[in-house]
Amino acid sequence: MGGSGFLGSELVRQAAAEGHAVAATWRTRPGTAAGADWLPLDVRDRTAVLDLIGAFGPDVVVNTASGGNMASGGNMASGGNTASGGSDWVTTAVGAAHVAVASAAHGARLVHVSSDAVFSGEAVTYAEDRVPDPVTPYGAAKAAGEAAVQAITPTAVIARTSLIIGDGGSGHERLVHGLASGGVKGMLFTDDVRCPVHVRDLAAALLELASSDRAGVHHAAGADAVSRYELGCLVARRDGIDPARLPYGRRADTGLRGPLDVRLDCGLTQRHLTTRLRGAREFLAQPRIST
Repeated sequence: MGGSGFLGSELVRQAAAEGHAVAATWRTRPGTAAGADWLPLDVRDRTAVLDLIGAFGPDVVVNTASGGNMASGGNMASGGNTASGGSDWVTTAVGAAHVAVASAAHGARLVHVSSDAVFSGEAVTYAEDRVPDPVTPYGAAKAAGEAAVQAITPTAVIARTSLIIGDGGSGHERLVHGLASGGVKGMLFTDDVRCPVHVRDLAAALLELASSDRAGVHHAAGADAVSRYELGCLVARRDGIDPARLPYGRRADTGLRGPLDVRLDCGLTQRHLTTRLRGAREFLAQPRIST
């Protein structure tokens, strides 16, 4: 998946459009984005990761975490590989270490994509220097992956992001349509707050960080903090769906484990980017772009 997944596909598209030689890795099936060599890879296999990066010889490796891995030769890197599940410790934590070891061994610059899941929500707003305090297995795996990357490749970029939205292709957008049609059961929480980012903005920011001399933790999320319910209403209005059809409630009333309000402070990172990380209220107020 990964390179054939949502963020991976956009990274492949943008990197190829910039003229970079791109290799995109996959575990289940190759993607369809043009301009890349599609290579099978399981990031849980340390030897396979070393061999692939050694054979391709990338200047940059972008690891989309949750198992995601992308490599590119020539100038830039892009692609992806995701294993069986977002909370798979071996994929998310150990796989990140495998990618870091291979990147360091072959002199490739590494950009590692992490998540706001590394935080508990207790502090609400989180700057780049905040120490992770995860409360879920997925968040713990993400935090462990970050620690491995920092220890193995101190010059790497660790880019934490939030909910990734697009022009209809993300899981969050499909969920809104499913809930509105009644085809999916559930609700959108009014007290679960994040900083959604558009996939095009995120991919551009990652590639910009890859070509910079930046290192360490960076936050790359959207400018607006919105609840999952507000996000759903924004998606619905853009797509001509009556928001009144969306079921909603409070996560705090369900007993579901996980952080509630997590807002990534991206001010420091944004000052070093020409890419503007728009807020959901802005990018979802615009018509969908067909690709």
